[in-house]
Parts: sequence; structure tokens; C-alpha cells
Amino acid sequence: MLTHRRWDSLDAADHGWLRAKYHFRVTPSGNPMHRALGPLMVWNDDEIAVDGGFPFHGHRNVEIVTYVRQGVLGHRDTLGSEGTIHSGDVQVMSAGTGIRHSEFNRGDVPLKVYQIWLQPREADGQPRWATKPFPAHPEAGHFTVLASGYADDDGALPIRADARLLGVKLHAGDTIHHKLDPSGDAYLVVAAGSIGINGELMGSLDGVAITNVQSIEIFAFEDAELVMVEAG
Repeated sequence: MLTHRRWDSLDAADHGWLRAKYHFRVTPSGNPMHRALGPLMVWNDDEIAVDGGFPFHGHRNVEIVTYVRQGVLGHRDTLGSEGTIHSGDVQVMSAGTGIRHSEFNRGDVPLKVYQIWLQPREADGQPRWATKPFPAHPEAGHFTVLASGYADDDGALPIRADARLLGVKLHAGDTIHHKLDPSGDAYLVVAAGSIGINGELMGSLDGVAITNVQSIEIFAFEDAELVMVEAG
């Protein structure tokens, strides 16, 4: 079953320096239909103004995956890690027993990121941080695994959750087929462009929850960038 979460249906917040849309319910007053999917509990579409950012704050027992869509993200944390993450790059922070960090716009255009939170399979792991770029030459017509909690996903950033993050960039007219575990869930977001998924139209920035589905067929009506989490 495909359950669309159209851009206009998402809860939103505007703090001036931060404009956010929430694919998943984050407050009791949020859209009750936008529930968590297995370990996937947060997917925020954040736009951070130039010179804006999150001051030092803490997390515990959560896997936070960040996908940079536009601009340059700066990161610092209490592990001593410091990095600059560019458009197309992925960052993973396993909070474990506890970590404090700050994130900020390090570029000269608005920073656009997906912030994805996953419930870890076990609590109180050792905190860690890592980042990697999207492959310069990804395999045509296939999703690339960017971060994963499964040992057989070689080359992906490790996370401590029963999930994987995938991405693909398509040219207009491309069609791809992707198999899914029908006992699990998936959530796909169109970061750019427009597509058809199993015959249903999705516009730019729309999301779709995918449940009890064995495979998906995706057709790109225009150049498109897709990000998906398979969970459970």
C-alpha cells in the first residue's frame, strides 16, 4: 500500500532562521496520520538560513542520519569531531550513551537538509560520528545504500538500527525497479523532480509511506533525486 504524505499536508514550523516541514508527527497536535514506521520516527525537511544553526544540544539513544540537499553543513560535537558536509553528502551520528553537538549553515545559500531519526536496536552504545559523499558515479538505474544497520551492505555508513538509507538520481525518462521486504516498511521522499511510483504521481518534496509491497516501479517525468529509508 502506498500512503502519500503530500508536501502541503505536512506539519510545519517557521522560526526565522529555521523553516521546517515534518514528514512524521513530532508534537501531540501534529497530523495523527503521519505515524512512525518501525524504527523510523522522524524525517524533517529543514531549511537553515545563512549564518543560522543549532547551538550545542544533546541527544541520547537515537541514530540521526542527515542528508544534505543544498549548501554546506558544519558540524562539531563533544567527541572532538568536526566536519563540513556538502550537498549530496550523508552524516551519521549515533548518540548512544549521550552526545552534544552543534550544526550550522557554513555556506552562502540557505542550507537544506533531511534530518532522519531512527530508534536503535539496542540502547547505550558508544557515541560516534561519521560522514561520506554520495558516490560520484552511482550505478545507473539502482538505489545506492548510503547508511545501513545491516552487515552485508558493504561501503555504507554504519548505523545501529534495523534500517538502511538509500538514494538515487534519475534522468528524465528513466525507469527503475526496486524490490522490498513486504514484512517491513519504507518511506520515500522526492528531493527534486517528479516521478510516478507504481503508477501514482509524486511531486517535488512529496513523501510516501510504503507498506506490504514487494516491489516498486519508479518512472522519472523529469530529472529527479530520491531518498528512501527501508525500515524494520
